[in-house]
Amino acid sequence: MIRAIAFALMCSVSALAIAQESKPVAPPAAATDAPAIAKNVCAACHGVDGNSAIPANPNLAGQHASYLVKQLKNFKTSPDGKPPLRQNAVMNGMAAPLTDDDIKTLAAYFSKQTLTPAVAKDEKLAVEGRKLWRAGDAKKGIPACAGCHGVAGAGLPAQYPALAGQHPDYTISQLQQFRDGVRANDPEAMMRTIAAKMTDKQMSAVAEYAAGLRQ
Repeated sequence: MIRAIAFALMCSVSALAIAQESKPVAPPAAATDAPAIAKNVCAACHGVDGNSAIPANPNLAGQHASYLVKQLKNFKTSPDGKPPLRQNAVMNGMAAPLTDDDIKTLAAYFSKQTLTPAVAKDEKLAVEGRKLWRAGDAKKGIPACAGCHGVAGAGLPAQYPALAGQHPDYTISQLQQFRDGVRANDPEAMMRTIAAKMTDKQMSAVAEYAAGLRQ
């Protein structure tokens, strides 16, 4: 009798195991559709391929993926509830629903797009900007922009963005925000310190020169 019960239990366990093994496995979740997000969320301001038609909004095409990841995360409220490191009424709302996977995939997508660069329009201003870009202003304690962003404006992944071909209007606005403390997500307050020493004309000159750079 005991042997019969034991045998029955063994059969039941085996049948359960077989049933579990034969149960269909759910397919993995679909990967983030970066082109769809770019089209439905980002395109109005940055263009579907990251080339913004609005000078006040930055070109994202060809930008370092690691830098884009950092900025998108800085626009989001932190996991512990702290406010975003980078404040922007539009971008804070746009970044809020993005998951980490969304951010990484979207950043990779834009980094692989081909930049349609802006152009320098004021030659005289660009010449002044070239001096600041390459040599800085020792008297005012302004270092050369090329020290971090590269001679050709290629930047450095994660820390320093590529600025070659960026819209001058956008570059100027960011320098002003750093100077005024509105933007404060720069490592060691580096850009806030530099921008605080720059005049509006110097900001315009650097932005004009950067627009004409090509990586």
